[in-house]
Amino acid sequence: MTLADLTDLTGLDVPDHLERQVTIPVVDGLQAQGDLIVIPYAFVEHSVSQQSFVRWQDVPAGGIELLRSAAGGNPHSLVADPGTCRFTNSLYDPTRLAIGVIDTKAVAYLIHPEHGGTGIAPGRYVIRRQRERSTERRAWSANRMIAD
Repeated sequence: MTLADLTDLTGLDVPDHLERQVTIPVVDGLQAQGDLIVIPYAFVEHSVSQQSFVRWQDVPAGGIELLRSAAGGNPHSLVADPGTCRFTNSLYDPTRLAIGVIDTKAVAYLIHPEHGGTGIAPGRYVIRRQRERSTERRAWSANRMIAD
C-alpha cells in the first residue's frame, strides 16, 4: 500500500512534502510514530494485564483515533480492513503509558498527518505513549511525555 492509497482509503490527508507514492513499510517489531510506540505484546506481556472483562472494538475502514497530538493537534489513527483488526483500552499498565492493545489478522496501519503512515504486521501489540528523560533538575519531572 502507498501513502496515496492509505489517504484515499481513509480520507485523512498528509502535507504535500510527504511522498505519496512511497510504499508504506510493514513492521512486525517495535516501531514508533511521533509520540506513539507500537510494542509486540510478547515483549510486555509480563508487565501489563488485560482487565477481566475486555471489550474489543472492531477497527472500521475509516479508522479510530488513538491519540490526538499535543495541544489538540493532529490525530494518530489506526485503520484496517473491516473484520481484520480490533482494539481495546481495557488494559492495566503500571507505567500508565498504554493506550490499548490491538489484535490484527491482517496488516493494519497507523496514519498521522505529519508523519505519514506505517504498517503493523498481523499479531497483537500494545500501543503506548512515549516518554523521554527531562533535562530539568526537579525529581518529579525526571520523565516527560513526548509531544509532537
